[in-house]
Amino acid sequence: MTEFWLISAPGEKTCQQTWDKLMVATTRTNNLSTNNKFNIPDLKVGTLDVLVGLSDELAKLDTFVESVVKKVAQYMADVLEDSRDKVQENLLANGGNLFDLVTYVTRFQWDMAKYPIKQSLKNISEIISKQVTQIDNDLKARASAYNNLKGNLQNLERKNAGSLMTRSLADIVKKEDFVLDSEYLITMLVVVPKTSYADWQKTYETLAEMVVPRSTKLLFEDNDSGLFSVTLFRKAVDDFKHKARENKFTVRDFQYNEEEMKADKEEMTRLSTDKKKQFSCFCSTSVHPFATAGPLVRWLKVNFSEAFIAWIHIKALRVFVESVLRYGLPVNFQAMLLQPNKKNMKKLREVLYDLYKHLDSSAAIIDASMDIPGLNLSQQEYYPYVYYKIDCNLLDFKV
Repeated sequence: MTEFWLISAPGEKTCQQTWDKLMVATTRTNNLSTNNKFNIPDLKVGTLDVLVGLSDELAKLDTFVESVVKKVAQYMADVLEDSRDKVQENLLANGGNLFDLVTYVTRFQWDMAKYPIKQSLKNISEIISKQVTQIDNDLKARASAYNNLKGNLQNLERKNAGSLMTRSLADIVKKEDFVLDSEYLITMLVVVPKTSYADWQKTYETLAEMVVPRSTKLLFEDNDSGLFSVTLFRKAVDDFKHKARENKFTVRDFQYNEEEMKADKEEMTRLSTDKKKQFSCFCSTSVHPFATAGPLVRWLKVNFSEAFIAWIHIKALRVFVESVLRYGLPVNFQAMLLQPNKKNMKKLREVLYDLYKHLDSSAAIIDASMDIPGLNLSQQEYYPYVYYKIDCNLLDFKV
């Protein structure tokens, strides 16, 4: 991914001359940036008062839409978990054709069907606002449902992992390990440290009266301990637990119930299956990826694309509004998309300043790093030309 500078400058005799001057200054004499024309259609201008108010509204909407784009992308990374390396190939913009984000931005074409240019600028911004707000609300609902599913599954997985002191024993023990349906006898399960196996064998029969001789059996081991069964009379249970604790043997409270154990296993299987269904087949991009993914990842792909496209249209609206406010009427400006050479970004900024400083006499005394009261500009950056940044790096994730 990369960073773009979306700028505009007033047309010379023709807008093509404005473009040619930029190309000469930034690419033909040096390698400062890769440039593309940024096509903005003939939008309805409206009144000056509306444009001024809309400038502030669009700045807020830009921030909001960008935040939704990042949230959807980040949630896709969270959902894909161990396959986070697949995130980038699933962050696409489906603007009639399927593009990676850089290609979509550099080949930007206004979507006339979604955002009719016969509508006022305010109406178009409201269409985008409603659309992206709906995506944001849907994301919260879907994320909540998925997180609940994931949390319930993790809780069950924790029960089936960990040490013998805490883990579920349902997948370890068998029916034949227990004396069942006896009025007098009960089988108990005891966790014994591996270093104490010999002590257990010597002492378990004498930890209480009425322990059945030679009834212990090692059922399972982990790295630190072993799980032993032992059979005794029910009336001796409390005394046995007390003496076992004194000898550093841990009696697990466990009753063999086949129906409960079966239900737990079925619940684990159901949750695991439901979770996998949410993003099955997510990694295939050789065919249309919006059609091959599970429902959650498919929703994330589609709505990431929708939000990203809306975001770039917001940038186009901002360039149009700000250009009219700065350069006046009739509408005559050229919007241009620059992909700076990272090594020459400072030099590029200097070249652009020299090229356009005549547009604003105050620019000579304004430092871009200054916090200027009353200027509602993105990141407090001010230049004599219209400038907005499109930072696709915000969509990068460490994998």
